[in-house]
Amino acid sequence: MLRRMLTPLRLPSQCLVCHRWPAEPVCAPCVTRFARARWRCERCALPVPDGVARCGACVARPPPLDRCMAAVDYAFPWSPLLSRLKFAPDPGLAAPLAALWGALPDAPALVNAADWVLPMPLAPQRLAERGFNQSLMLARALPGLANAKLKAEWLWRPVQRAPQSALSREDRLRNMAGVFAVRPEARERLSGTTVLLVDDVMTTGASVYAAADALRRAGVARVTALVVARTP
Repeated sequence: MLRRMLTPLRLPSQCLVCHRWPAEPVCAPCVTRFARARWRCERCALPVPDGVARCGACVARPPPLDRCMAAVDYAFPWSPLLSRLKFAPDPGLAAPLAALWGALPDAPALVNAADWVLPMPLAPQRLAERGFNQSLMLARALPGLANAKLKAEWLWRPVQRAPQSALSREDRLRNMAGVFAVRPEARERLSGTTVLLVDDVMTTGASVYAAADALRRAGVARVTALVVARTP
């Protein structure tokens, strides 16, 4: 009797996209319909024509990421679901959104090749307002991740800058310069390793590039990234 009382009940759920009953938060037919694979630039995850390895911008000016992968475009239905994850807030969406990475053929290799997995950190003020870091929740739900690799405290964001949403790409890059730092006690363990960054949305890349720069200054040899959604 006590065991039944302590075991969480699995109640019927409604798909948040098509409103199908009963279903997962995002049902399998909606994932099939809206999470179709796209050919993407291997360095910034922007859509490119099939067979193209890198977009023109990454050829001309390579970003500080050795590899970047995105599961979906930042568009319907994923953009409202990601907003709901952060602002509703609805942390229960972290697992179904992280499951989208499982459909990427190269994602398991990216996870396995990483010595460490670091979620993109929030500034202390933003973390206090929200109460949780959505990138950490997504990282914890990452398919195939060994928990020993996940180090949420090694990369931090001591500075809170102006919101990125109203800024141009160039202003976003300037706004993020020097925002991230590596904890001194983590530098020795990071030196010469491969680090996988995890984030929810990548718009211009300013945030993840700034984090990658901080890691490279700390001696990291290779920086890759997994994001749920990429702005086309």
